[in-house]
Amino acid sequence: MSNNTMKKQEILYAFNFRHATKAYDENKKISEEDFNFILEIGRLSPSSFGFEPWKFLIVQSLEFRERLKKVAPGAEQKLKGASHFVIILARTDIRYDSEYIIHHMKSVQKVPDEFVRMLVFGLKQFQEDNWKLLKSERALYDWSSKQTYIALANMMSAAAQIGIDSTPIEGFDPDCVHALLESEDLLENGIFKPSVMVAFGYRKEEPKRPKTRKNLSEIVQWI
Repeated sequence: MSNNTMKKQEILYAFNFRHATKAYDENKKISEEDFNFILEIGRLSPSSFGFEPWKFLIVQSLEFRERLKKVAPGAEQKLKGASHFVIILARTDIRYDSEYIIHHMKSVQKVPDEFVRMLVFGLKQFQEDNWKLLKSERALYDWSSKQTYIALANMMSAAAQIGIDSTPIEGFDPDCVHALLESEDLLENGIFKPSVMVAFGYRKEEPKRPKTRKNLSEIVQWI
């Protein structure tokens, strides 16, 4: 069996192993090394124009988890037993001419000064004409938020490949969670907004039924 075939089998096994874990074993904790690996996968995830419009809040404080339960009913059971709980924030300051975008181009992407203006012009066309993102702050936030789901999916997939369970969570009140995070100065004066949550840990019990999915022929069309 070739290395390529073995690798594909390992990946398929991980995706069949992964499920939306309902209850976590409170006595099993993810090692620092393994969780740093999951975070590194998030860091390396792709984003539109490579702007990395996210931040990962790791909620380990039991007191804060209790407060979060009140505004995130979909996370209540996960917050109780998950080894690690993450709130992924989306940036709001991603307009083409924002200080963040210019800084990111120059300092992170190392774009030479003479090319920054050209790239900013292209980004302006993309945001203004192609995707109509400048019509409202919500449109820009939604664009940013959608990209956080790329990091979310990659982190969950990587976790599954090393035997760690996860649960993506949208069951929360965005305004209330925003207010809670803002009260703790975690949103950097409005630069960030909560996008999605995810729990990581080890399942308390095996799934009660096997994974179900549509056949490939039902979801794929070649043209």
